[in-house]
Amino acid sequence: MAQKVVAMILAGGKGTRLKALTKKIAKPAVHFGGKYRIIDFSLSNVANSDITVCGVLTQYESAVLSNYVGNGSTWGFDGVNGKCQSLAPHQTEEGANWYNGTADAIYQNLDFLDDEDPEYVLILSGDHIYKTTYNDMIDLHIKSGAVCTISVIEVPWEEASRFGILEVDSNDQITKFVEKPKKPQSNLASMGIYVFSYKELRKALVEDAKDETSSHDFGSNIIPKLLKDNKKVMAYRFSGYWRDVGTLDSLHAANMELLPSMGKEDIIHFSEFPTVFSEDTHSMPQYIGKNATIDDSLINQGAIILGSVAESVISNEVFVGEQASVVKSVVMPGAKIGKGAYVYNAIVGPNVVVKDGEVINKDGKDVLLVD
Repeated sequence: MAQKVVAMILAGGKGTRLKALTKKIAKPAVHFGGKYRIIDFSLSNVANSDITVCGVLTQYESAVLSNYVGNGSTWGFDGVNGKCQSLAPHQTEEGANWYNGTADAIYQNLDFLDDEDPEYVLILSGDHIYKTTYNDMIDLHIKSGAVCTISVIEVPWEEASRFGILEVDSNDQITKFVEKPKKPQSNLASMGIYVFSYKELRKALVEDAKDETSSHDFGSNIIPKLLKDNKKVMAYRFSGYWRDVGTLDSLHAANMELLPSMGKEDIIHFSEFPTVFSEDTHSMPQYIGKNATIDDSLINQGAIILGSVAESVISNEVFVGEQASVVKSVVMPGAKIGKGAYVYNAIVGPNVVVKDGEVINKDGKDVLLVD
């Protein structure tokens, strides 16, 4: 059945709440977990679902992301048994147009989808951290006869206003959908993962494109319109680890949740299927100095640790100098922590240099970005 499905990954967001981390690169290209980039998770999930055709829709600062994805060979899309293609906004007879909303992004790539002629289209975000396969969700969609199926998860009530919130009947058929309601009537949130029957999706997108009052968004326009037209829209209940890492605090927290000391039952286990694939940096083996100490931390290849690291995630090519201390922090690739420096509860950006003896966020309660 996966052979009849095309995946479309929305990966064009600015991610402004990540501040300097997304100044030059798109949010899905941000480093995560010592050796990954955020988009590795969506691409790996698609590959592990045996879906062989995938479009990655890029827009903001797309160069790094497009180069990273390439032809998708890292995730098994080798161009022979499948393909992965970056899809940036392109110039038409009407001129060059940016993607104007999530639905418009798919609409502008209907030619790509028409060429593939799928029965179903899987649409998902490229900036969430989770491991899954989509096969059960696709099966539910097909068996239910739905036009659209949305993957949902229960969120804390205090966070519900940040999400698209839906209500369902006893069969999990969606009866109401409200995008980011001020006063949520439910805590069942859309994860931004949709399965559509392609003929119905195409029709809905063409109609929406003609509506000058529309914001051309799935949550604000397409889904509510389907419900208004009494189309069958189903909820698929996701279980397991899922994080939206759209802020510095959430990005830091998700990195910390990789550490065994967190003791979370739903934590991502990288050694277990579904596998998370990522680019090999071809780094030298990590080096731990004779006077170094490491406690409850992830240390990637290519790192040189001469000082102390505790409850931290250290990426490739990171240097931690003698008598330096890194505590409860995320240190991204190429960063240098100088001799005798102290870094606490921070995210140290790629290639950042912390000077000898410098103190960063000592005893700080809030996560600090060092850029």
